[in-house]
Amino acid sequence: MSDAGPRKQTGAPPTRVSGGLGIVVAVLLAIGIVVPLLVPIYDQDSPRFLGFPYFYWFQFLLIPIVSVLTYIAFRLSLRSTRREREAVGLPPHTAEGEDR
Repeated sequence: MSDAGPRKQTGAPPTRVSGGLGIVVAVLLAIGIVVPLLVPIYDQDSPRFLGFPYFYWFQFLLIPIVSVLTYIAFRLSLRSTRREREAVGLPPHTAEGEDR
């Protein structure tokens, strides 16, 4: 029987070590979901920007903001996965090399 690497030899089941990061990821993703649903925030015509009413340019502005928040959440989830894998004795990345 081959050994895939160092493993914890305790009888305890694997535990999650990054609960705080999971909460941060959820909050970052929730911002991108909830803010566009809050229509009263941007349901107005003024102020105008380059001739566009507020409700248009606000939504256009959300696109890069939510993209950045999603990217940050993705990187934090990779860090969380790496820590959890190391906590249970697995290598910090998979064979496919998805954690770069």
